Amino acid sequence: MATPHIDAPAGAFADTVLMPGDPLRAQFIAETFLDDVECVNQVRNMLGFTGTYQGQRISVMGSGMGIPSISIYAKELITEYGVKRLVRVGSCGAVRDDVAVNDIVVGMGACTDSGVNRTRFKGHDFAAIADFDLTRHAADAARERGTKVLVGNLFSADLFYSPDDALFELMKRHGVLGVEMEAAGLYGVAAEFGARALTVCTVSDHILKGEALDAHTRQTGFHEMMAITLDALRRDDDLNGETAHG
Repeated sequence: MATPHIDAPAGAFADTVLMPGDPLRAQFIAETFLDDVECVNQVRNMLGFTGTYQGQRISVMGSGMGIPSISIYAKELITEYGVKRLVRVGSCGAVRDDVAVNDIVVGMGACTDSGVNRTRFKGHDFAAIADFDLTRHAADAARERGTKVLVGNLFSADLFYSPDDALFELMKRHGVLGVEMEAAGLYGVAAEFGARALTVCTVSDHILKGEALDAHTRQTGFHEMMAITLDALRRDDDLNGETAHG
C-alpha cells in the first residue's frame, strides 16, 4: 500500500482528505478541528493526519506547492488509498478590485498556464472544474453563516514570481477571482481517476494593491474557511444519506 511519497497503511486515510499546501497547516488543522487525531504520514515531512469531525472521519494532508506536487499526492490518495473527496484548503492572491484580503473564494473552475491537463487530455483543452455538489454546499454554508463568499474562476500558475505583470490585468479583465498554484491540477487528477474535488481559498494578498497577510496568519489562521469547508462536507453527507466517510 505504501507509495514512494506516502507510507501510511491501508485504511489509514478517510474517504475525504483536506489538502492545504503547507504540511504545518495540515497539522494545525488536524489539531484544531479534528478529534482522535493520528499522524498517518511523515514521508518528506509531508504530514498527514486522520481524525473525526462531529463523528465524520476526515483526513488532512499537505499537498506541497504547485501542480506537480499536489498531482502526485492526489493521484496516490485516490488510486492507492481509495480517497473519494479531496478539498484543497489554501490561500490565493486577488487581482479584482471587488476582492479583498480575507475574502473566501470557492473555485468553481481553474484556468492555468500549466500544460498538465493538455498532456492528460491528448493536447486538447480540458475544462478543470470542481464537483458541483461540493461547490454548492460550500457556497450555501458560507451564506448561511453570513460570510462573504465569491464563487468562480481561479488561475493556477506554474510560476509564483511571474515575469509578466500584464498577465494579472488580463486575469482581472476576465473576472478571475484568485491566483494560486494547485486547483487546476487537482481537478484534472480527480477527473481522470474518478474522485470529487473542490478548492476553497482565503485571499491572503492582493497582487495589484500590494496588501498581504503575514506568514503566521497564513499558517494558523483561516478559521472561517475551515468552518465553511467542514460544514460543506457535512451537507454533502446529508445529501447522500451518510453520516460518516471512510
